[in-house]
Amino acid sequence: MLNDSPFRVGFVGAIGVLLAIMLAGMVASLSTVLTYIGAALFLALGFEPLIAWLERRRWPRGVAMLTAITAVLGIGALVVWAIVPQVTQQVNEFTVRYGAIVTELMTSNIVEWLQSTFPALDVPTLIAEGSAWLQRNAGSITGGVLQVGVGIVNALFGTLIVFILMIYFVTSMNSVKRAFYQLAPASKRPRIAELTEAVTGSVGKYVVGQIGLASINGVLSFVFLSIIGASMPAVFAVLAFLGSLIPMVGTISASTIIVLAQLLLNDPGSATWWVAATYYLVYMQVEAYVISPRIMSSAVKIPGAIVVIAALTGGTLLGLLGALIAIPVAASLLIIVREVVVPHQNEH
Repeated sequence: MLNDSPFRVGFVGAIGVLLAIMLAGMVASLSTVLTYIGAALFLALGFEPLIAWLERRRWPRGVAMLTAITAVLGIGALVVWAIVPQVTQQVNEFTVRYGAIVTELMTSNIVEWLQSTFPALDVPTLIAEGSAWLQRNAGSITGGVLQVGVGIVNALFGTLIVFILMIYFVTSMNSVKRAFYQLAPASKRPRIAELTEAVTGSVGKYVVGQIGLASINGVLSFVFLSIIGASMPAVFAVLAFLGSLIPMVGTISASTIIVLAQLLLNDPGSATWWVAATYYLVYMQVEAYVISPRIMSSAVKIPGAIVVIAALTGGTLLGLLGALIAIPVAASLLIIVREVVVPHQNEH
């Protein structure tokens, strides 16, 4: 009777609830760290196809890992060396030219075009009120810029952590897999090893393919925007690269921002913005039906609805980094469902 007393049941239940709340708080506090670990693991899996390709050509694994990491770091350093000075210069020019841009906007054809297109709007008054609001809130904007600067520093620090963890995972991938296999019963280890290799291989190919797609979009955007004389081509090329890292929704979002920016930064009567719009419409079709199927042919096929849901869920929970790693997680779950859950259901 003492063991089943209401007081004891309620006391034990209250302790269980408190422990659950404490564990949930710990997981929430460690969400950033767990995201870093997940991102580093997925990037390390992205190195595996390249390392395996070198190993098939009789390269020792240590030499293959060092070569792969050095090659990727060299390419990244060259891109940063080529892009960052231009990005910095163009952002500084935009900052210096802010006042001139407002003046040019007031006297340019865009005001006349907007007024004729939307006669119900008093465009000059709206622009004047917007400029006055910016002047009144200069202090808040400066504080916001400071917060953006702190965010950039935190992002660089997080990138460094992810890079260090990625190198560790790359160098110890086989050891980590063997340790993971030891946690399973001996009779099920071969099957678990087979599934693990399938998941890691598919995720690695997916990561490589997505980075390849983003690189193609970034390089082509820089070349195209430079040819047509668009504003800040290096800045928008970086934006196109980062956007393409997010499957399905990233390319169209980045393309829309680029086209709208060209419309605002240039005379609406010029051909720059609509040429850019035409280019990105054509590019998205080519990417969807030509480039992406060829690059992603060996990776796991993910339905479009799951891609969108996973990207939105990951972005909501963990921001941009969560949106990036959500798709490989969805791909892994699809392989497990296809190889484990479906055969188990077919047996009953």
